[in-house]
Amino acid sequence: EKAVSDAISKVIFPEGIEKPTPARFSMDMIPILAYGVESKDLGIAKLTKIMEKRIVPALEGIEGVQSVDLAGQQLQEVQINFNQAKLAEIGMTEETVKLMIKGAKVKFPLGVMELDQSEKSVVIDGNITTLDEFKNIQFPVMPSSTNAGQIGSTDKTTEQRAPISNFVPQMVKLSDIAEIKVVGKVESIARTNGQEAISFAISKTTAGNTVEAADKIEEKLAEFEKEISGVKFDKTMDQATPVKDSVSTMLNKAIVGALFAVVIIWLFLRSFKTTLIAVVSIPLSLLIAIFCLNQLNITLNMMTLGAMTVAIGRIIDDSIVVIENIFRRMSIKTEKLSGKDLIREATKEVFVPILSSTLVTIAVFLPLGLVGGMIGEMFLPFALAIVFALLASLLVAITIVPMLTRQFFKKGLSEKHIHEEGKHSQIALKYKVILNWSLDHKWVPSVISIAMLVGSFTLVPLIGVNFMSSESEKMIYLNLKPHAGKTLNDVDEAVKKMEGLMLADNDVSSIQMSAGGENPFEPGNNKNATVTVNYKKSTKNFTEKKEAVLKKLAKDNLVGNWKEQNFGMGTTSTVSYFVYGSTMDDLTETVTKVEDIMKSNKNLKNVESSMKEAYDEYSFVVDQPKAAMMGLTAGQIGMALYQNPTRPVLTTVEKDGEELSVYIETKKDTYKSIDDIKNKLITTPMGLQVPLSAVVTVKEGKTSDTIARRDGKVFASISATPKTDDVSAITKDIQPKIDKIKTPNGVSIETGGVSADIQDSFTKMGLAMLAAIAIVYIILVITFGGALAPFAILFSLPLTIIGALVGLFIAGETIDITALIGMLMLIGIVVTNAIVLIDRVLHKEVEGKTVREALLDAAVTRLRPILMTAIATIGALIPLALGLEGSGMISKGLAVTVIGGLTSSTLLTLVIVPIVYEALSRFKRKNVEA
Repeated sequence: EKAVSDAISKVIFPEGIEKPTPARFSMDMIPILAYGVESKDLGIAKLTKIMEKRIVPALEGIEGVQSVDLAGQQLQEVQINFNQAKLAEIGMTEETVKLMIKGAKVKFPLGVMELDQSEKSVVIDGNITTLDEFKNIQFPVMPSSTNAGQIGSTDKTTEQRAPISNFVPQMVKLSDIAEIKVVGKVESIARTNGQEAISFAISKTTAGNTVEAADKIEEKLAEFEKEISGVKFDKTMDQATPVKDSVSTMLNKAIVGALFAVVIIWLFLRSFKTTLIAVVSIPLSLLIAIFCLNQLNITLNMMTLGAMTVAIGRIIDDSIVVIENIFRRMSIKTEKLSGKDLIREATKEVFVPILSSTLVTIAVFLPLGLVGGMIGEMFLPFALAIVFALLASLLVAITIVPMLTRQFFKKGLSEKHIHEEGKHSQIALKYKVILNWSLDHKWVPSVISIAMLVGSFTLVPLIGVNFMSSESEKMIYLNLKPHAGKTLNDVDEAVKKMEGLMLADNDVSSIQMSAGGENPFEPGNNKNATVTVNYKKSTKNFTEKKEAVLKKLAKDNLVGNWKEQNFGMGTTSTVSYFVYGSTMDDLTETVTKVEDIMKSNKNLKNVESSMKEAYDEYSFVVDQPKAAMMGLTAGQIGMALYQNPTRPVLTTVEKDGEELSVYIETKKDTYKSIDDIKNKLITTPMGLQVPLSAVVTVKEGKTSDTIARRDGKVFASISATPKTDDVSAITKDIQPKIDKIKTPNGVSIETGGVSADIQDSFTKMGLAMLAAIAIVYIILVITFGGALAPFAILFSLPLTIIGALVGLFIAGETIDITALIGMLMLIGIVVTNAIVLIDRVLHKEVEGKTVREALLDAAVTRLRPILMTAIATIGALIPLALGLEGSGMISKGLAVTVIGGLTSSTLLTLVIVPIVYEALSRFKRKNVEA
């Protein structure tokens, strides 16, 4: 931002051009709340004063509020219209009067003077502050030469000077020579539910808490509704409620996760005490994670809450493994240890696998925070929340869980839970038989797994690829960008037509519009209109209803183009292409070809080009020889025709306790046709008046309303809105046709919009996954002290793809960023099951068992904790996968991916990983023998 400011400061701008102010775009610029305020008792002028004097300062004083932006307010100012005839009569000019006004109102110190034998401060005070005092400013009228003697003049006849004391000047008031009036000026238009209103949007500070700020704002506005008769605030945009809903979702998920854990642990262990011990890890882990986030000044936002929501199923896993192993050893009749010694040893036995599994799950998120760009910035808080929750769960599992177990089982287990060593459940015994057969016939399960993996990839075209799935909020946020040359009145009429359409729908709860003025996404005054339409929660078939509205508005494009604005993480939802060249003329042919290709695709709508936004242009070409003969330059001709002179504030006055700016009102020339301009008389420096047509010729053409440059090149954009979620299929169809376009020299075409987002983000996510796998492998090598076991464990990863793709296909979800985040999570989660299995194998090999014996022992011993952790994780995500609860961006796609991937990997890991491990062990033995 500083670099841009420094660059701008070096530019010399023409007279009358305002110096641009750079602004950094941030997601914090998106308002957290927006309202329309109306009153049946008060007019817009009084409502404006109340908003500016009372309500806005009160809201901006709330902690966490950055700014309050108004639209539709009436701004009062004082306008001066000089009576040119009276000015001529008294021999004065506008400039003379302006200087006298500025001089009459001044107030400044003369310094310290010694008066009455002491030093006094002396100040000149013009004593003109109010509007009435301003109107009564008096000016002396200079007598004309026909008057009887001039002040101090010499009479040639008498050679005597007329005494000054004989002259009493005639005085005139400012109100005698000019019309002075207070006018209400509206720079923007706002309506709520079709009624004239003032709208305002509230943005929070970067460090502000959305929920706390929103609660205080709503509380303050409720007070104003009681205090100010007839004033009503209608909420039209609310980003705080989704955050509150996310908190509710997390709490609900914590309860659901706990209930599933209760059911799963009870079914497997049949002990209420062990169930209670394991469930304690959920609230403790979440509280520790929130505390750690708070230390880093990371608030509970949509991403952090979403992270905790999806992590609830995982944070209980470590506790389940610990409590299951303690319970298993306590239930063995021949167990030598007892009491705290047993608990300590049982915890130590599984410490390495749960430590390594937690570390690898954490490790997969490290590359996510380092990829940079939008993905890195977007998901870094998400990653940190999961990391803290998992570290907390590990801490709880190795400290709190053993301690509670010691307290709850001081007397040991009841007789019904005690059994002989080697006794296993029917499920474990059947699994042992299946695994033994699979180890004897390795090629059968291997071929089946490979076939399933290859077959799952055939689902990708059917599933489709998108950047971010749309959320089903029952609100439409629309933007109307007028065509070049359209006025604010044209825009207002188009919006009124749209308002009538929406208000006729009984499902619409409120509609707020504003046009003109500024908005955070397009700084500077503009004629754009924004319309927020809120639907009732009971609205059925909202998606179809919204599409019908957008389709109808797309046909009504005489004034401008309607577009749906998507606030989802600042991403675009359009398919776009950029055409680059040296000049706008170079681009025309190529832009037309790209536009035609996009229009021919049945899955694209609202195809438009930025080059269409062009004005009809008249160029006045100066005839230099003729202009020079008359003493005119192109600059003088331009200033004579200039329609937007700057309006500097002449002074300020007070009216009803409010400070008003005073402007000299300059009348603009009105022209009905180009001929009127050509016939305009221009005064030359010699005092002659000549028509414009005498010194210029007129050429007709076109000009763009904006000139866009990137990397020093002029460019135009062509964009369209996809009709389906599968953007990849659309791109696949039109890209080959785009590639075949023959462009002129110096003209190039680049992909933009959601296609570019997909390409960039998926590439970064792919690199993050590869980095995550490499980090996981390194951690496993360090943990197990060799490369054989980690290599076998990694074979569990490809098996996740099968279930993930099948799950997305069944659920009707596309492969998007949230699904890829789910795949990244799976890298850590599924490896956990393989670690728990192989760790037991290694221990049994050390005890002297063969590889086959160790595998079969580990299979029946570790089956229970593997199934318990997998089912607990899956169960906690089921409500999210069914769409019963949402957590912002972290929604259905992620849950479906994790559930599907965990299901397939768990079932296949129990067979494939042992097969791979035994096969690799043979090579290890051959190397040892050699």
